Amino acid sequence: MDNIRGQIRKAMSGFYYVLGEDNILYQTRGRGNFRAKKQMPLVGDYVEFESENTKEGVLTSLLPRVNTLIRPAICNVAHAVIVMSAVNPQFSPALLDRFIVMLEHLSIQPIIYISKMDLIEHDTAEIEQYRSYYQQLGYPVILSSQQLSDLTSLLTNGITVLMGQSGAGKSTLLNTLLPDLALKTAEISDYLGRGKHTTRHVEVYAVDNCLIADTPGFSAIDFIGIEASQLKDYFIEFSKMSNSCKFRECLHIDEPQCTIKKNLSSHSVMTERYQHYLQFYKEIQTKKKQYKKSEG
Repeated sequence: MDNIRGQIRKAMSGFYYVLGEDNILYQTRGRGNFRAKKQMPLVGDYVEFESENTKEGVLTSLLPRVNTLIRPAICNVAHAVIVMSAVNPQFSPALLDRFIVMLEHLSIQPIIYISKMDLIEHDTAEIEQYRSYYQQLGYPVILSSQQLSDLTSLLTNGITVLMGQSGAGKSTLLNTLLPDLALKTAEISDYLGRGKHTTRHVEVYAVDNCLIADTPGFSAIDFIGIEASQLKDYFIEFSKMSNSCKFRECLHIDEPQCTIKKNLSSHSVMTERYQHYLQFYKEIQTKKKQYKKSEG
């Protein structure tokens, strides 16, 4: 029996639903040797499998992954929409930068979505300033006052997940992107007398040219797997300027003739972003010391 290649689009109750290269959805199970190899198939995995029909396929191998997220359990993610609220809760640049650092580390394209623009009582100058700066860095920034197509046009070619502030409206945006999912959720909630999303599995839905993961994603993160010395590489404005620093491995903290610190006065580097860098660097260093102490 020849192997077929495809991508896992849903995992539930021990079954993996794989969209084959023939554009047919197959129900499959994993082989026992995955457990022996300490491998766990995930939604997003590109796989090889055997199947004589669409209901009794067997996964035979997992192909190499580009990246892996633990919560939600999904891999080969291309984009992440970071949902940040303009107000209620207040826009948090520090949290936004935390998400961006993690996504840069995982080679996932960040797309910033600012919700609740309609609730701003006064002028939007502060939000526009942040929008302008992040867009200059190369990160798309979409406001909730824009057309939804302005967002979805950025989500082609790969799986998209959502993450962001608690209470910023991740689930609302998800249900807007996946109206059929919103309908299913409402029906289940009515039947069970619950108002919460009841999905207990990760699934990827095709919407126009987009692949959207049915999960609200992260609301808080740690810098797991990131060394303090790597952190500078995930602030992309630093990367663009660091060649002009006196020292090749400049950390942009205490070193003399540092181009990054020099550019703080000219506003080429946002002072707030630099302060976040120092804060994150210290946090990573502190956790590393605590880890070594607990090992000893």
